[in-house]
Amino acid sequence: MLDSNKNIIIPGETLLEALAEVEFILISLHKMGSHYQDKPTEEYYQATTNFIDDENITQRLAKIRRILSERFNTSLGVDDMDDIERRMQNINFWKPRTGS
Repeated sequence: MLDSNKNIIIPGETLLEALAEVEFILISLHKMGSHYQDKPTEEYYQATTNFIDDENITQRLAKIRRILSERFNTSLGVDDMDDIERRMQNINFWKPRTGS
């Protein structure tokens, strides 16, 4: 990791913006889970899908990612990757189930 990436300062107001987005997503999902715990699973799935689409959750998460990553020094290392790329390279992203 680059020395310049070991301590990154993000203004409090900017962090509060990111935290508000996280809070909205987290608490909303928690409330949905509680509301639908004794209801048919299909209703929960539909409500969750609608929430993700109607509330632009992927865009909100992209905003959080931007806030958290924009102050990183993205100079490439000897492996032609920056610190963020290097850390993210081994994430196992969702894939469709095989045989379904």
